[in-house]
Amino acid sequence: MSGAGERHAVILGAGVIGVTTAYYLAKDGYRVTVIDRQAAPAAETSFANAGLVAPGHALTWASPRAPKILWKSLFSADQALRLKLRADPRMWIWCLKFLRNCNAESARRNTTRKLALCRYSQQELQALTAETGLDYDRQEGGLLYIHRNPASLEAAIRNMAILKENGLPLEVIDPAACARIEPALEAALGKIAGGIYCPTDESGDCHLFTLRLAERCTAMGVTFRFGTEATGFVASDAAVEQVVTDRGTIAGDLFVLALGSYSPILGRKLGLDLPVYPVKGYSATVPVDGHNGAPRLGGVDDTNLVAWARMGDRLRLTATAEFTGYETTHRPEDFRAMLATARDLFPDGGDYERASYWACLRPMTPEGTPIFGTGRQKNLFLNTGHGHMGWTMACGSGRIAADLIAGRKPEIDLAGMIYAA
Repeated sequence: MSGAGERHAVILGAGVIGVTTAYYLAKDGYRVTVIDRQAAPAAETSFANAGLVAPGHALTWASPRAPKILWKSLFSADQALRLKLRADPRMWIWCLKFLRNCNAESARRNTTRKLALCRYSQQELQALTAETGLDYDRQEGGLLYIHRNPASLEAAIRNMAILKENGLPLEVIDPAACARIEPALEAALGKIAGGIYCPTDESGDCHLFTLRLAERCTAMGVTFRFGTEATGFVASDAAVEQVVTDRGTIAGDLFVLALGSYSPILGRKLGLDLPVYPVKGYSATVPVDGHNGAPRLGGVDDTNLVAWARMGDRLRLTATAEFTGYETTHRPEDFRAMLATARDLFPDGGDYERASYWACLRPMTPEGTPIFGTGRQKNLFLNTGHGHMGWTMACGSGRIAADLIAGRKPEIDLAGMIYAA
């Protein structure tokens, strides 16, 4: 955009979505300020996520199977997708929108859109990595999606058809092939019915990536204001003039709302009704020093819905999606199932007794795709609602937000992803 260097962009949120947006805007010549309530970048949802860059896991959660899973979760704590009854009307409104998407036609449409964004974003991540040389424990070579029984594998083969139809390379493999691709699975061969291998998927430490990209942004002239919480706006019907924080106001020419699960709360100050609700996820990080059985490639035990990713001398484990509002507390028993699964697959995968624990909030939309565009004020841009795929979608989303701000046509179709009041 002509004159970009004279314009000030203020980004609300310094997670992976906010920082990637800052990078692309800085490249376009904008003066950029990023504000965040935490003391450093990527200190919340981007801190200890699964680490998988996984178009191969782009199936939308809202499917014909989901209502039964949610219903069972009311009576059983062993479901991977859990719903806890709460006196929160916003949760129930969100759930109704989610259920409306739990049909075959909507699931196909939403998965197709989600996959397109994931693949585009991975291309942008690879281009950014090649350009900057950032080191973030990236691991190429594909991801494995394994299954414990034939029924689970057969269902996955049916479900993955839409991904293959849209050009994603996927291979159905037997247990022996799983172990050839990932030798650490050799000890668990008798417990695996087979798997699906996506050779183009990859993994990496989202937290480390965001920290190092923020450093690059600083060198490009981006200003970060940490320990600064946005609480409101000074705005007219036509435009936002300033963001109000607990440390004063910050004026800008344009603003980007990239606060993840907290975007709807601040957005309501401007009359936005963002269909984003937090879904709590859990992760454990296991040191692998001195253990020879840690996996090299990342993957998912799709039967138990436990993901793993190798990050240098650590093994990241993630599991569970819990509708429990905005609380992020956790107890050791919350991690027992994922640790048991990891021990079962990788008996010498790490020092499981020294695992560190984390819980965070994934900003989910009913469709599983994020939200771009603007509200009534056309200088407030949205980049939020990435759910459990924020790391996979980050670079593409940052580039899309920058394209929309500059008036350029994004490189992928954004049908279903532009905010509608």
